Amino acid sequence: MAPNTDTAWTYHDLTKHSYESIRSDRHFLDWPNFPNPFKVYEGVESVPLPRETPKTGVPALRAISSDTTRPQSRTEVDLGALASILYYSAAVTRQKNYPGGTIYFRAAACAGALYPVEVYVISIDVRGLPAGVYHFNPLDQALDRLREGDFSRELSNACADSTDGASVVLAFSAITWRSAWKYRDRSYRYHFWDNGTVLANALAVAAANRVSAEVIMGFVDAEVGRLIDIDLRRELPLSLLSLGSGCAKGETTSPESPRNLSQLNYKTAALSYSEVEYPSILNMDRSSRLTDREEVALWRERASERRPLEDTASQGPGADAIEFPEAYESLAADESIESVILRRASTRRFAKKPITMQQLRTVLETSTGGFPSDFVPLQDQLNDIYLIVSRVAGVAPGAYVYNRALRSLELLKAGDFSQRAAYLALEQDLGGDGAVTLFFMADLTDLLGRLGNRGYRAVQLEAGIIGGKQYLAAYALGLGATGLTFYDDDVTDFFSPHGKGKSCIFVMAIGVPGKKPLV
Repeated sequence: MAPNTDTAWTYHDLTKHSYESIRSDRHFLDWPNFPNPFKVYEGVESVPLPRETPKTGVPALRAISSDTTRPQSRTEVDLGALASILYYSAAVTRQKNYPGGTIYFRAAACAGALYPVEVYVISIDVRGLPAGVYHFNPLDQALDRLREGDFSRELSNACADSTDGASVVLAFSAITWRSAWKYRDRSYRYHFWDNGTVLANALAVAAANRVSAEVIMGFVDAEVGRLIDIDLRRELPLSLLSLGSGCAKGETTSPESPRNLSQLNYKTAALSYSEVEYPSILNMDRSSRLTDREEVALWRERASERRPLEDTASQGPGADAIEFPEAYESLAADESIESVILRRASTRRFAKKPITMQQLRTVLETSTGGFPSDFVPLQDQLNDIYLIVSRVAGVAPGAYVYNRALRSLELLKAGDFSQRAAYLALEQDLGGDGAVTLFFMADLTDLLGRLGNRGYRAVQLEAGIIGGKQYLAAYALGLGATGLTFYDDDVTDFFSPHGKGKSCIFVMAIGVPGKKPLV
């Protein structure tokens, strides 16, 4: 029986942007009600993490494109490696003081610097950290201890055994109000984009530390929520990241059957004086939850049936293929992944200068090589990459689609579409001033037909991870990058007939950074 996908389509259509919608539905930000960007627990023990972690020195481009499914030399995760992965993916790395307050910037890019994503640590076999459930405090670089003991059996049951053998599992959630304060109903999309950029950093740092990793989206939401003790109306489980292989597969030291976990009832500081609940987000999340391990196993089986990588030749007449140069080793910059992460920031202005064809190829290939997950085979991809090329030396301006099988660009239509790119990116100059604007598009009819409403989560998360990799690759090459929102149906129309039937999921602009605005 085909899965019910009505809720996903209803939510997707409701949250589309159009030229008319953003003018007819004005939203003014209530600054006195700005949400607290930190989840602060009262009365819990804080476990400090090492402030100084070993620097791997691994070049960023190698770390970003590493396949973390290959056997690693490290068989366990120690506290230093865990602290490094947490710091370079989710911690506060710098701050800036303004007359109205302080903005804390974190390691990964985040829409509007609202930081809805929280990180929980389920320690199973980490050298230097007792087994238990912790909340990561990104400001103090510390762990708030929530539960003591080995909860690998409970986690394994929630994930239908996919976390068996892991040394530690990171659980990611989103506090909806932090995003909804600005983005309202559309925030559910942003949750997964923001989680994706955090995961892109975590995957790269894990690879640099020789720690195996896998992104997991197949889990029983209620059981994971109970384990990390969150209110599923206000804070939503998004994904898991399984790290290391300290335990033998299927081996745990916890009780034979999952325990009934008690509610902890820890108090946390208020987000703001008033929160607004968005029924559309709750409906979308509830309709895409998995309810038991059998449903998790079936969902994961369907996800594994994704078609293999194939020659995605252009459907348009007379399309030309642009082959990238074979040699681009000179672009394998030596800057370490840690240094690039600390230097990265969302570009606020482009210089309207060209980048090289080799730079574009490097960004595309390092970001689309796949990553280990339970929802898309490593050789496959849910999102197709369409491009508006405006300033790339050796590539004529025009609209293209990236053929991953042939590692080439296929011309869909020639011309200078930089102004159109700016319009499609919600009339933001950044969309047209960069060298290239990348549009992530997916066939939602096919995807939702296979993976149901939860497939909507998967395609958004994958876009965030690929976009996060592109952020890091661009900065490793001395370029700038920024994620953008968009006019949904106008993007589809622009790239049709090739893109007909596909939905825009995410947009990324890349180019030469311009001078920073004075304010």
